[in-house]
Amino acid sequence: MLRRAFLLTPALFAVSLPASAQAPIKAVATFSILGNLLTEVAGDKAVVSLVVGPDIDAHAYQPRPSDARALADAQVLVSNGLGFEGWIDRLATAAPFKGKPIVASTGVATLPAAPSAGHSQGHSHEHGPDPHCWQDVQRVRTYVANIAKGLAEADPTNAASYRDRAEAFDRRLVELDAWVKEEIAKVPADKRRAITGHDSFRYFSSAYGVKFQSPRGYNTSTEPSARDVAALIREAREHRIKALFVENMTNPGLVDQIARESGAVVGPRLYTDALSGPDGPAPTYEKMMRHNVTALVAGMLKN
Repeated sequence: MLRRAFLLTPALFAVSLPASAQAPIKAVATFSILGNLLTEVAGDKAVVSLVVGPDIDAHAYQPRPSDARALADAQVLVSNGLGFEGWIDRLATAAPFKGKPIVASTGVATLPAAPSAGHSQGHSHEHGPDPHCWQDVQRVRTYVANIAKGLAEADPTNAASYRDRAEAFDRRLVELDAWVKEEIAKVPADKRRAITGHDSFRYFSSAYGVKFQSPRGYNTSTEPSARDVAALIREAREHRIKALFVENMTNPGLVDQIARESGAVVGPRLYTDALSGPDGPAPTYEKMMRHNVTALVAGMLKN
């Protein structure tokens, strides 16, 4: 009996590849919080890399040649915008980046920058909108929608996957926002006060009704005057504020000084502009918010 041979030509084989076998796109996020949001939406359809990693201050970051090389090969770049990454335009030009830019904060209602303690070190957002929108979970829902839309435009083949993952993530964010409000409600309104190392909680304050004060302004390079620190110590004493916190990328010296002179106690480290490493308490956006809220509530209940 003759056996009939069937040959698969390269062209035919290529056509028959399932979508799941296609190589993932390369996507870059400017810092760790955005990197986690991007990973949640992209899943295995993208290889995500970061310019600024966990526990690193994006305000003062100086891009390296390896960052430019990674950006040159990327199909997608996700940034916060609003002047948060003052170095990103220079880096994208130097790379050069030729892919799809996604500005996560597009369409988000912003708060104006408040006068900062000390003097500005030239960061562009000092006199523009406050860029720390991710401290309000509702605003992060817009971030996620923007990321999903941009990924779909850059990679239409996997648009349905990005949409489905974004919708599932959005449902978790709705639950997270409700949980934050429930936790903050455990603290009497007159005790909802805290002091942090630098001023990055204005969106949290607006969304959840907590008053924050800080010896530093919007970026961690800002140095307060002795008068500013003294005024904050008086404020802590007058209102008996016991909830003092240092963020993961800031020098604890100022908060320690305020604690010593006001009788307050420094609480667990908060994560504001950067996630923790994978073994820390805040390796994802959701865990960061839960960690911060738990620490804040415990501290404010001592006020």
